Amino acid sequence: MAIKDFLVVVDDTPASAARLDLAARLAARCDAHLTALYAFTDIVLPGYIEAEIPQELRDSRRQSRKEQTERMTAAFDDTIRRHGLTDRSEWLVQEGDPTISAAVRGRYADLIMVGQPDPDRDRDQPVAQPADLLFECGRPLLVVPYAGRFASIGERILIGWNGSREAARAVGDAMPLLAAAKRVVVMAANPKPGPNGLGDEPCADIARHLSRHGCRVEATHVATDVVEPGDTLLNMAADESCDLLVMGAYGRSRFRELVLGGMTRFILRHMTVPVLMSH
Repeated sequence: MAIKDFLVVVDDTPASAARLDLAARLAARCDAHLTALYAFTDIVLPGYIEAEIPQELRDSRRQSRKEQTERMTAAFDDTIRRHGLTDRSEWLVQEGDPTISAAVRGRYADLIMVGQPDPDRDRDQPVAQPADLLFECGRPLLVVPYAGRFASIGERILIGWNGSREAARAVGDAMPLLAAAKRVVVMAANPKPGPNGLGDEPCADIARHLSRHGCRVEATHVATDVVEPGDTLLNMAADESCDLLVMGAYGRSRFRELVLGGMTRFILRHMTVPVLMSH
């Protein structure tokens, strides 16, 4: 299935403008409709405290939010105009929790682009949380690092493959991008061959499947004693000059508390390239 309906989540962070531009470039390349969602929530104070805040300060807060929304709207209009998306784009502003708003709206999109939270900057303002979105929206996420600018996306793709349901789902969700890529590398770290694992030739089966979709694919596997396998993936992405990593997301909800798998948690914290994740 082609990617024809694309959602990007924007916010007040410094990385948002670059993320919007990346989303517009990808939407233009895929001939897709682009929806940008700006969801915000101000600090909610108890009524007895709110009542003590001078009216002038409350008016100032509202005016500041209005001006910020106008700046975001103007930036969106400029971006879609530059990328020729005027006739197939939509701008949404919602007051509410950014993660919940993105999860609900994202169910009507083929792919959701969201930013990696910056632990040093984003603590004081609510931003959409990729980990929660993965398990709430039912759609693949394309998570963009908060640091760096990305001249291309999806030209050279690395797949982190372990034969799991989640990895298979990610490959299926990424297939339109994989089929259009100039190069696809499938990698397994410390594979365990066997009929219930990766086969006698690790990555050979998934490579054949991808080749039947027209992908320019090569398969490899590495033996490593690195404690954190996510490091192996990111190192391979850098060594192969990949501009997109595709992988499954692992985790579960336990007593309403999200418990992420180790590699998923590591990649979300330390990613250096955009990552397409599916659960």
